[in-house]
Amino acid sequence: MSDSSFAFPKWTNTIRPAVGGVLLIAPVYVVLLVWYGASPKTTAVGYAPVQPVPYSHALHVGKLGLDCRYCHTTVENNAFAALPATQFCMNCHASVLPESPKLLPMREAFAAGMPVKWIKVHDLPQYVYFNHGSHVQAGVGCVSCHGRIDRMDTVAQVQTLSMSWCLDCHRNPEPNLRPTDQVTNMGWIAPEDPVQLGTRLRKEKNINPRTDCSTCHR
Repeated sequence: MSDSSFAFPKWTNTIRPAVGGVLLIAPVYVVLLVWYGASPKTTAVGYAPVQPVPYSHALHVGKLGLDCRYCHTTVENNAFAALPATQFCMNCHASVLPESPKLLPMREAFAAGMPVKWIKVHDLPQYVYFNHGSHVQAGVGCVSCHGRIDRMDTVAQVQTLSMSWCLDCHRNPEPNLRPTDQVTNMGWIAPEDPVQLGTRLRKEKNINPRTDCSTCHR
């Protein structure tokens, strides 16, 4: 039997460039994917960009007592926690500090019929799916992911938001569960051992977080 009997069919020559391209691009894609997933916007604890308007959660939430849902109106039922429209802010600030130079960008945005160009702090990669509503309905407190935002003059990232951090909670959610009516209560303290309470709440609500890839990567 000649060596030619072991040769690939001639038609395979037409796909050799494509195969070579895949072998060349795949490692580059993996490197870029890891680099983007590990960028400061997704993993850097302490990331606190300067916003166009110096909105203080310490003032509005901590001192004035605004509930998270007052501004983030979709957080209970939607994947995305909506930001308030400029008109919403102006409902108060048309009469509260109406001439403050700090609020000038907001007044200009309102006059132009445009939203304030807020800089997203907790910015997950596009290949990651996260649903605020499902977590809120399960009883995961805002503090678990965002920290004591009621004490922040400037919002900062307090968790890594890494895949391992998310998986740790999905595998052991009990410490982060609370009654759903206390989800936005920043100062809430469990009336008993948090793990025991979380274990009971998990059973009552039949909470079984998935850990397969398609849960977050769709």
